[in-house]
Amino acid sequence: MGSGKGSALRDLGLGEADERVYGALLRRRAPAVPDAAQLCRELGLTRGELARALARLREHGFTLPETGGPGGTGAAAAALPRPVPPAPAVRALIHRRQAELHSRAAELERLRRQADEIAEHLDPAPAVVPGALAGVEAVSGPRAIVRHVDQLLAGAEKEVLILDRPPYLNPWAVAGADPGTGIAALLERGVSVRVVLAREGLALPGRTRLLGPLVDRGLGVRVAADVPTKLIAVDGRDALLPPAGGADPTRAAVVVRDTLLQHVFRPLFEALWERALPLGGGGPRLSEEHRDLLGLLAGGFKDEAIARRLGVHVHTARRRISRLLDELGADTRFQAGAQAALRGWLAGS
Repeated sequence: MGSGKGSALRDLGLGEADERVYGALLRRRAPAVPDAAQLCRELGLTRGELARALARLREHGFTLPETGGPGGTGAAAAALPRPVPPAPAVRALIHRRQAELHSRAAELERLRRQADEIAEHLDPAPAVVPGALAGVEAVSGPRAIVRHVDQLLAGAEKEVLILDRPPYLNPWAVAGADPGTGIAALLERGVSVRVVLAREGLALPGRTRLLGPLVDRGLGVRVAADVPTKLIAVDGRDALLPPAGGADPTRAAVVVRDTLLQHVFRPLFEALWERALPLGGGGPRLSEEHRDLLGLLAGGFKDEAIARRLGVHVHTARRRISRLLDELGADTRFQAGAQAALRGWLAGS
């Protein structure tokens, strides 16, 4: 499985072995579902690998609960669980991921409130003051915040991640330079830069014109309907959360480091990145043919049944399926269903 094309499933918490087992269960529904030993031989897995894959599929809601009980013997012990159809399974998993996002966003707000309290009670003379939380400090004052952003970007060596939403503390330029200079300098130094931009930000004058040349230089940009916070993270070690009210000089920015960044903010960025659409994609228009095909694939129909439903030869149906997988950047039909659900192309997702 290609690392790029499989990324959606990895972000959903499934591995390659899990997907292969799930695909085999979908292809062979009862009464033709194989037993565990047969499936191990077919997929080249050990019994331990199969057991772990089945446990993950059960945990994520891709198989129905076993009816024989965990202590079954003989045929009952060797039997395999029945799969849940892809569409409801993926939708349910995405809803759980969304709940996790909301939880992380609530954690961001809690940290922001604590940073404001720190800024209120400490001597305002220093521009940067240590916070009461381990790995967290408050940066007070617009000039100090801009200076800290410049320092963060100047020290970047490998990667910069940005969540961008109004009101804006501009990370796109260094002080006194033309817009885009700061990001352009990073790209010229070989630093990877990815941005998740709130959809409303595209309406700002000159924003699309600014982004175009930067995308040509290698900037990764995706657009999300909602970005819960602003964030600038550098090399997985330092991150700055600009104040929610960018024009309010009394608000403090929050600087976080190391563990907090890795366990809260990096996962938040990656989850938003996976759900966002590439700049210019803006919700690709889905043809009626592909919409019908996606619905049939999500329902678990086999090629012959899909061909009958579409009124075409089975070879024609397979060619259409292949084109759809290419368009979605998917290696397998399950990946295609996951990608379609992530993009909101499946009804109710």
